[in-house]
Amino acid sequence: MKQIKIVVTGGPSGGKTTLIEGLKKELGQKVCLVPEAASILYRGGFPRIKTAKSAERTQRAIYLVQRELEGLIQETAQKSVPLMVCDRGSLDAIAYWPRSEADFFKTIGTSRKKEIARYDWVIHLDTATRSFYDTTDPIRTESYTEAQALNEKVKKAWKDHPRRFIITQKEDFLSKMTLSLAVIQAILAGQNDEEIRQGLLSS
Repeated sequence: MKQIKIVVTGGPSGGKTTLIEGLKKELGQKVCLVPEAASILYRGGFPRIKTAKSAERTQRAIYLVQRELEGLIQETAQKSVPLMVCDRGSLDAIAYWPRSEADFFKTIGTSRKKEIARYDWVIHLDTATRSFYDTTDPIRTESYTEAQALNEKVKKAWKDHPRRFIITQKEDFLSKMTLSLAVIQAILAGQNDEEIRQGLLSS
């Protein structure tokens, strides 16, 4: 049985952490999780310096940690675990890269095609509306306006993935999380892209 690999991504305060915590409770031993590389680095004291050169070094570090985390967890997870969920994926770095996408791929030594092929599905959670924007996370430094801009950049970074779902902000946060969990359950159940869109995302 081939393990399914899903990226949960999106703008700041989109609900990624809440969704992943919900997956732990809902799926238990059926899922293995890859933590967010950026959070590991920042919580460990990696400097946050706002210059173009620093941004490049930071995103290179995040990319490498992300790649090695995915490889490590893929190697050590039980083969019976059907689902791997990544808290962000390698292409997220493009949203924070100080120069062009082409420069990112050249500097990192990869390609869009290679990075897209690393993941079976992508679930993008849009940044919350202004009234629900969460400012309590000490790692989150973006203003609401900056978060919205990053949300669009992340969306653009994954635009070529053939199996991507964009979960927009709902009237309430619970509805957004319920829909996101339902999409992942449908993927696990073997539904294809069209079936999921028609059954869950058509309205």
